[in-house]
Amino acid sequence: MPYIQARLNIRLDETQKNDLQKKLSDAAAVALSKPKAYIMTEIEDNKSLYMNEIKLDKGAYISVKMLGTAAKPACQTLTKQICDILSADYGIEASNIYVTYHPVDLWGWNGSMF
Repeated sequence: MPYIQARLNIRLDETQKNDLQKKLSDAAAVALSKPKAYIMTEIEDNKSLYMNEIKLDKGAYISVKMLGTAAKPACQTLTKQICDILSADYGIEASNIYVTYHPVDLWGWNGSMF
């Protein structure tokens, strides 16, 4: 925890996926004060994403699930970092990136509960 699910409508090779997951994990660890050892990422590329009924040329949806809640300033910091990463590395404009945060009350791992 947290679990970061990234859906992008561009195709990424394995090197790009590995690089993106590392950057997302690093950003979340700092912004949310979570150990990287507990951060899981999922990268889904080549998705169909639409805004205002128009298929986006480049866009992304990032979902961050975490045990408990995070303060709004931490989420703001992470949102900015995510947008900066996707813009700089993949040419995705921040206006075509949604980031959502989902607190989870119960979280199991390694045969037990946190």
